[in-house]
Amino acid sequence: MSLPQSPRVAMIGYGFMGAAHSQGWRVAPRFFDLPAKPQMQLLVGRSSTGVADAAERWGWAETATDWREAISRDDIDIIDIVTPGDSHAEIAIAALDAGKHVLCEKPLANTVEEAEAMAAAAERAAAKGVYAMLGHTYRRVPAVTFARDLIAAGKIGDIHQVRASYLQDWLIDPEVPLAWRLQKEHAGSGALGDIGAHIIDLTQFVTGLLIESVSGTVETIIKKRPILTDHASGLAGNKGGEEFGDVTVDDIALFTARFEGGKLGTFEATRFSTGRKNALRFEISGSKGAISFDLEDLNSLEYYDATLPAEEQGFTKILVTEPGHPYVSAWWPAGHMLGYEHAFSHQVKDLIEAIAADQQPTPTFADGLKVQQVLAAVEASSANGSAWTQA
Repeated sequence: MSLPQSPRVAMIGYGFMGAAHSQGWRVAPRFFDLPAKPQMQLLVGRSSTGVADAAERWGWAETATDWREAISRDDIDIIDIVTPGDSHAEIAIAALDAGKHVLCEKPLANTVEEAEAMAAAAERAAAKGVYAMLGHTYRRVPAVTFARDLIAAGKIGDIHQVRASYLQDWLIDPEVPLAWRLQKEHAGSGALGDIGAHIIDLTQFVTGLLIESVSGTVETIIKKRPILTDHASGLAGNKGGEEFGDVTVDDIALFTARFEGGKLGTFEATRFSTGRKNALRFEISGSKGAISFDLEDLNSLEYYDATLPAEEQGFTKILVTEPGHPYVSAWWPAGHMLGYEHAFSHQVKDLIEAIAADQQPTPTFADGLKVQQVLAAVEASSANGSAWTQA
């Protein structure tokens, strides 16, 4: 299925991720020489006033209040899904079956069963030249992609151990209200799926190894929170009322993982790490060296070369801003930093280039299914006394 020179995009949802994805759609065609120039045609949200305000602010041409309108329109080529996880499966499957290319935010779904149905729909669609991609955007941070490239080139030798954590603190205030991210029926899980999914995907991406089994535990620290008085996202700063409701997802997830080949990894995902705002970190240790990354220093990568003489060894900080680094040549002179939002432009670049070339973009829905299986295995392990569980 060929991609028009000006493919029209409809985005379903307009919260935090809606702003980030809009930035990507708006900026990517202006900095990258894309084979097709996507048009921000339709923004969809349940509130007519809210979606109209967002469309004007972010640059969408039209609005609608029912996602089915985007699916039914012949002039819409790509559906971008940034809604809560409980609606991903229904929207994505309908879009793919209707011949629309799909970009879907992570995690893929709320359950393994939903993820399996989505992966099957994506496979059916791909056979017809219609493609689906999962939005694990941190893969597109240049330093992360560069880390993957270094590991693939054998720079750290055989992988011995993986460490990964994602630390936030926005839920330590008990007055943060009970929004959808804290309700299992909408979010699927808490810190585990919201931020743990990122470190699961990233470690599998940079190492090229899949997780085979896990032993983990999850915990909810604050079990009741004030119910929202409006339809805001529920991030820190939104107001709750005097009534309280149950938090039905985890606040903290800790687990050990065994990768292919028996490699061990340790993982921590928490929204209760006081003082940490968005500290996504991983360190991969190998027979010839090590690589370390921290999202709070996202333009840098630390590399340890164990093949050097002992007197010369030590972690070296690589500034990943050279034109030869992944994605960087489209932006600024070396040393001029990129930010969180640039990865969303890189996501659009990769998606449009893959579809135009009639190639499957990555990460695939099958990749998302694998992450979903790991998430489910961690929950099952926790429920079974941290017993080792197949992922």
